[in-house]
Amino acid sequence: MFSDWPLFELLLGAIACHDKVCYHAPVRAHTARVIEIQSAPEGFSAWLACPAQAIPAAGQYVLAVDPEDAFQPLPVPLFPVRISKGGFLATSPLQVVWTPGTTLEIRGSLGHGFKLPPTARNVSLVGLGASTARLMPLIPSALDQGAAVALFSDAPLAQLPLAVEAYPLSALPELLPWADFIAIDLPIAALPELRTRLGLSAQEHLPFPGQALVLTPVPCGGMAECGVCAVPGRRGWKLACEHGPVFQLDEIKW
Repeated sequence: MFSDWPLFELLLGAIACHDKVCYHAPVRAHTARVIEIQSAPEGFSAWLACPAQAIPAAGQYVLAVDPEDAFQPLPVPLFPVRISKGGFLATSPLQVVWTPGTTLEIRGSLGHGFKLPPTARNVSLVGLGASTARLMPLIPSALDQGAAVALFSDAPLAQLPLAVEAYPLSALPELLPWADFIAIDLPIAALPELRTRLGLSAQEHLPFPGQALVLTPVPCGGMAECGVCAVPGRRGWKLACEHGPVFQLDEIKW
């Protein structure tokens, strides 16, 4: 499909720098290897072995490309579901041709992730899309600091720790006052309905801090400022690839 693959990688910000600093962005490129494919409620997940500095934090992402696959049109954004010392479990969408042993070039970690307040004691996790996988890394962090965790979603759920309570989205307005922090997985198409989902009127504000991972295409990973991932902010447009994908809720317009 592309006769000049190195040039295509350059345009996509996916050059195989092999742990050297790329001259065009202050982000390293690394080699990763798929070591396991797992079935998940949202599709498939893949364990990637990679250098520690390439592992994204909760809410961050990497851009991954198989340099041997000439038919992969764009690098794939991968978010962590679980994190270990030697790599991370990456959530869908995955390329169907990836199998254990596939070598990937990844750029990242990229963007701003979730920052759980150390004082949070009642944490609500809200999945407004088809998956809650991107919220999962917050659970061990919250439990480790002694917080109670409630998960609100209508999506199929993976196995959760016994300490986490699960509720449908319809329960969120009633239980909203319980929380002192909220983290939301928010497809950008669901942004207009966020206030309704939370049970807030047009003039109401959250009485506690909150963050949202705004899920939108991020093909350039902050290199081109192409605007594909633009999110309406209270002071102009924000780019999810660079200023997000996790935003403070008071930064965006909803």
